[in-house]
Amino acid sequence: MSPSNGYVNGSGTPQGLPPAPSPPVFESRTESLLPLLSELEIPFDPRVIEWRVTNTAKDKKRGQVIPYADQRAYTDRLNILFTPAGWTRKYTVHTSPNFERGKDNKTVAKIVVTCEMTIFGIGSHSATGEEWADDENAATSAEAQAFKRACACFGLGRYLYHFTGVWVDLDENKRPKQKPALFGWATPEGWREGLRPNTSPTNDTHAGTSARAVQRSNTKSTEELAPLIRQIEQMQETLGRRMYRGLLRLAKAWSPDQIQDAALLQKTIERMQAAERGFRRLENALDRVSDARLAAILRTLKLRSIDAVDNLETLHKLVVELEAAASPKS
Repeated sequence: MSPSNGYVNGSGTPQGLPPAPSPPVFESRTESLLPLLSELEIPFDPRVIEWRVTNTAKDKKRGQVIPYADQRAYTDRLNILFTPAGWTRKYTVHTSPNFERGKDNKTVAKIVVTCEMTIFGIGSHSATGEEWADDENAATSAEAQAFKRACACFGLGRYLYHFTGVWVDLDENKRPKQKPALFGWATPEGWREGLRPNTSPTNDTHAGTSARAVQRSNTKSTEELAPLIRQIEQMQETLGRRMYRGLLRLAKAWSPDQIQDAALLQKTIERMQAAERGFRRLENALDRVSDARLAAILRTLKLRSIDAVDNLETLHKLVVELEAAASPKS
């Protein structure tokens, strides 16, 4: 006989009714989520990146710019990874009381927008954006700001917070004459190669007057850096792809035009010249070493081939071993 409470074996399912279906959700195991979360962190395609002037020099001929992406780039990434049905967002709009704005002593309110974003199967985050109410685009700007900040809680677009500003030449309309080159870690290719921004505690990611910004204000213009950049580019064929990329990685760059400091460009050139000399010594030694001996040395250094050498230290060890093997026995 069935229990008098109308439930079978204490299962919580009423008699005569099928079990309630489980809601469709993504796998919740941490391991299964890691690939998706990693894809969220990858920088946007450089073609969708724009630059905003945040500070100008006294003569207005140079300005400090930071990169940003339109919120459509954020929604595109979310749609690709989770489909449009896999995430949602909800906005709440508030208006603050009027108060005096410091810069012009004008009494004005603020539009405050809170965005709650949910990725089904992962979780929810909320963030707030704000803008002065006398701006005709106040609601749109505050909404976009809130949405991007909520996305950053999941890792999407968070890499942009590591920029402190780059000083560039401005035109008569106070716009950059030329878009700065992104650091290697700020590109999808560089990020997947393992490049990452400097995240030391002393790196103030928001201060426009940080040490890095001051340093960049004293760097040479793009035109003055061009000869150094071309000199580096011309060495790619001589060094091979692995060594060329490996030495650029030391400068935290994917390509030489992403290096905006003349001293660092010169240091990169010196490293590449040292690598070029090392490869010449290696080539001379190879003529006097058997294939079997070369294979044994490569195994010792855990190299698949000479083409796998991507740093000066390994190149030096390889050259020393080959020259020793090529020397006549005493």
